[in-house]
Amino acid sequence: MSDTLSLALFSGTDDKLQAAAVLTVGAAAMGREVNLFLQYWALDAFRADRIMKDHGVSPEAGEDGEAAMRRQGKTHWSELLRQAKDLGEVHVYACADSMEMFEITSEDLDPLVDGIWGVASFFAAADGPVTFI
Repeated sequence: MSDTLSLALFSGTDDKLQAAAVLTVGAAAMGREVNLFLQYWALDAFRADRIMKDHGVSPEAGEDGEAAMRRQGKTHWSELLRQAKDLGEVHVYACADSMEMFEITSEDLDPLVDGIWGVASFFAAADGPVTFI
């Protein structure tokens, strides 16, 4: 079994990005390599001018779930990812196809993003299971 955690992030809501960040920190703290692949709305959330914006929560969270998450007052998902990068081998890649779709350039992205990959590059690096969030 691979020690690499491979996460494909599709959703750009704060609850799902928070969940991905917590998994990433945990894996990095255990010495596991992590590859995050940002697609669609997750990629949009990583724009430099939008990363700290309120991205809401997924519909299944509802008002009560959103209130509970906000009350908890956890560290923002982007800061958790920065901490994870300090802990270990964590890589964040933007999906080339999503970049084209949203007309995003690498200059538009937050410095958390290490580069741009196509789907084949992501799967080539994912030497184990891939989790979609």
